[in-house]
Amino acid sequence: MREQSSQYNGVTAVGREDHRFHCLTIIGQIEGHYALPSDNKTTCYEHIIPQLVEVEEDPSVHGLLVVLNTIGGDIEAGLALAELIAGMKKPTVSLVLGGGHSIGVPLAVSAKRSFIVPTATMTIHPVRTTGTVLGVPQAFSYFRKMQARITRFVTENSRITAEEYMALCMETDELATDVGSVLEGKDAVACGLIDAIGTLSDAIAALKQQMNGHIN
Repeated sequence: MREQSSQYNGVTAVGREDHRFHCLTIIGQIEGHYALPSDNKTTCYEHIIPQLVEVEEDPSVHGLLVVLNTIGGDIEAGLALAELIAGMKKPTVSLVLGGGHSIGVPLAVSAKRSFIVPTATMTIHPVRTTGTVLGVPQAFSYFRKMQARITRFVTENSRITAEEYMALCMETDELATDVGSVLEGKDAVACGLIDAIGTLSDAIAALKQQMNGHIN
């Protein structure tokens, strides 16, 4: 039995009264300040923000499960959502299915406990943009600062070090037309980016364990 959320990308599961949790899906491309073409599968951050606030403030919801299968997207929007999830007091667990690429990496590590299925992958690369870029020092300084923000968030919310993370970002042997790394599930766990290999049942079990401790 479940109750459909009034917003997009979410369902509040109904179980025992002390085990109600919200399932948030981050799928496709994360849409930020600019609308993407209508044929793109997107997650709109303005739809997610009120859901997160509602979950944190609703006494009848005791935890949050974040399920990701995303190619990334708008950096500021994705990082904003990751910061909101990381700042929640309620129990949170993330599960990467398919892919947790680019700005999906901070979202994956933002939960208090993170899982990835064995067949999922995560692409780690430096900050990049499309379109015209002014070839001036200020533009490159902006990219460096943005990269520092992402690296700091990821390392503060996982077990990977800044040096290891940047080494993965700057790898030249993995991607044909870009720098970066593609990590399979076991590799993401081995380097400390994700906590554990797991399935949906593992993620829900970990969330319930957190909820028991949070309530008690």
